[in-house]
Amino acid sequence: QLTPSSFLRIGQLSNVDLNEDIRELETELPRQHPNEIPHNEKLLSLKYESLDYDNSENQLFLEEERRINHAAFRTVEIKRWVICAMIGILTGLVACFIDIVVENLAGLKYRVVKGNIDKFTEKGGLSFSLLLWATLNASVVMVGSVIVAFIEPVAAGSGIPQIKCYLNGVKIPHVVRLKTLVIKVCGVILSVVGGLAVGKEGPMIHSGAVIAAGISQGRSTSLKRDFKIFEYFRRDTEKRDFVSAGAAAGVSAAFGAPVGGVLFSLEEGASFWNQFLTWRIFFASMISTFTLNSVLSVYHGNAWDLSSPGLINFGRFDNEKMGYTIQEIPIFIFMGVVGGILGALFNALNYWLTMFRIRYIHRPCLQVVEAMLVAAVTATVGFVMIYCSRDCQPIQGSTVAYPLQLFCADGEYNSMATAFFNTPEKSVVNLFHDPPGSYNPMTLGMFTLMYFFLACWTYGLTVSAGVFIPSLLIGAAWGRLFGISLSYLTKGSIWADPGKYALMGAAAQLGGIVRMTLSLTVIMMEATGNVTYGFPIMLVLMTAKIVGDYFVEGLYDMHIQLQSVPFLHWEAPVTSHSLTAREVMSTPVTCLRRIERVGTVVDILSDTSSNHNGFPVVESNPDTTQVAGLRGLILRSQLIVLLKHKVFVERANLSLVQRRLKLKDFRDAYPRFPPIQSIHVSQDERECMIDLSEFMNPSPYTVPQEASLPRVFKLFRALGLRHLVVVDNRNEVVGMVTRKDLARYRLGKEGLEELSLAQT
Repeated sequence: QLTPSSFLRIGQLSNVDLNEDIRELETELPRQHPNEIPHNEKLLSLKYESLDYDNSENQLFLEEERRINHAAFRTVEIKRWVICAMIGILTGLVACFIDIVVENLAGLKYRVVKGNIDKFTEKGGLSFSLLLWATLNASVVMVGSVIVAFIEPVAAGSGIPQIKCYLNGVKIPHVVRLKTLVIKVCGVILSVVGGLAVGKEGPMIHSGAVIAAGISQGRSTSLKRDFKIFEYFRRDTEKRDFVSAGAAAGVSAAFGAPVGGVLFSLEEGASFWNQFLTWRIFFASMISTFTLNSVLSVYHGNAWDLSSPGLINFGRFDNEKMGYTIQEIPIFIFMGVVGGILGALFNALNYWLTMFRIRYIHRPCLQVVEAMLVAAVTATVGFVMIYCSRDCQPIQGSTVAYPLQLFCADGEYNSMATAFFNTPEKSVVNLFHDPPGSYNPMTLGMFTLMYFFLACWTYGLTVSAGVFIPSLLIGAAWGRLFGISLSYLTKGSIWADPGKYALMGAAAQLGGIVRMTLSLTVIMMEATGNVTYGFPIMLVLMTAKIVGDYFVEGLYDMHIQLQSVPFLHWEAPVTSHSLTAREVMSTPVTCLRRIERVGTVVDILSDTSSNHNGFPVVESNPDTTQVAGLRGLILRSQLIVLLKHKVFVERANLSLVQRRLKLKDFRDAYPRFPPIQSIHVSQDERECMIDLSEFMNPSPYTVPQEASLPRVFKLFRALGLRHLVVVDNRNEVVGMVTRKDLARYRLGKEGLEELSLAQT
């Protein structure tokens, strides 16, 4: 346990990345390793900063904008479309790369293990095959987990919660770096090949977002290369729009669903939206699907027929036998309810598991061991289930890639093996399309039960992995089981086709876990190429969402909350009208005068106890004693650039012309502004003066201190602000509202609750 003295020490650490925090802890407390990190979901972390979505309209910005004429703006617009096309192409290519590598490596692994099992079934000694399978899995997953845990921890999981936070305006450290992309792609390949209960679809969204953030900046800070293009887009406002396009391109590459991608970006991702953005995002999604489709078609050897639109292809459902009648509507609604309840159970289990992981499994080596354990257990469970299953099906006319015979008669294969001895994507397609009677109900029931717990244990491991495909697989299994039992009950009437119920079950389960309705309907319709089922899928998803929300929130929102991110939802808490800006704001505010001593600025920026990022600028009247009115707002990053370029004058002649900084100087420093410690200011320079008037934003947004919390919240959220200055009736600064002040208030079980802020 941590002693109180070490608690104080945690509190004093600067707000660095959590993992660095833990490392610093370990160096500071050599005698006692912290075995448990006390973590409470009622915390907000101070390590997350906001993004500056609001342009700082200082004199430099206005001069540049006035110089740009109409034709120049048209070229900027063309550049935006070009960037969106490039995002689409690259995301498609990354998806192809993942798909082709996974197919070949997984195929190799399954061929080796199959050969081994076939050999030992005759001679006896199958335990050796189990050992081989488990060792292969664990070693592949070990590599995948080591690169994530030790090189880039942000690449863990599906990355959707992180992108959601980024689009909401929270700067998650390292989330859109090149290194993250590389680790993400390699990690996904290794975890899918390692046979974990994961899909490669979720991480595609994160990969698309990283690609978008990289291309739109026209340079790579990781590789120290600047291509001198797209310099106009080097600010958070522009970057955000491209990141939402990248996320959409990722979805559309994963499922072959361009419209679904746009809707996903709208529903799950972007917190800010306009119509021009919709068109550009749709363009990116379309290009992404097309690229993936053409490259994979060439790879599969039929270059002209464009037959594989997405990473997962559910295959076509025939319309003849796939109608539905009015009496099935209640059945679909019931399936939605089951999906919602199972999804809520999944989320609740995963919540406790994640709390346990945050508290105890916080060291990278432990995380790798856990990932290897899960991989070995997954292989063992699969092997034992296949070994114990006596469900044999004839090989004729079946489309199994790696049929395992085991103890079946010649010409038959073990049907449990189609579910476990395959990549999850193929298993989903098999469950949708295998003819009735391919699966024993017992097989499906056992498979659903085991896979549910395996998938729940796997999500949140330190590997890059998505939760889409496992959820679809669990749902498809119990849906097919449901369909089989229906046809038993109705003495095999024609409408109880198990494949149709497998599709509904898959939709219900995924809807119950991630709670998406609109985009998921369209994704399912585009992936099955079937519009007949639009209505039942909508019904199932709406029911699953309503039922699931009654118990717990969706998986992604839950993980955002567990990471203590100051996430702003669409609306302020309903009961918060009693609070005013005066009670919410942070005080006292560190203000700067319009013409300030350099020494004062350096001291304020170097002060670690107050980690402010925005400073109100007030009128500097040295003769009067009254508090001066608000004149503008200047950001920490801008002050650092000013100090770095030494834009100051000696005391005597204030009229001296300073070296003119251009907006380009600020853009070149973006996004990784140097820390204040790296800037050296000599003793003489500390006495100089610095004039902030042309760099500060002269028209910051302000609210009077009597404004109610919902009003402040609406202004802050709709404009994507980072700082909102609170003034009194004489226009004097009394406080500052930032993201954390608003995200602190959340609706709990008993009404409005206030979260506490913590350093980690």
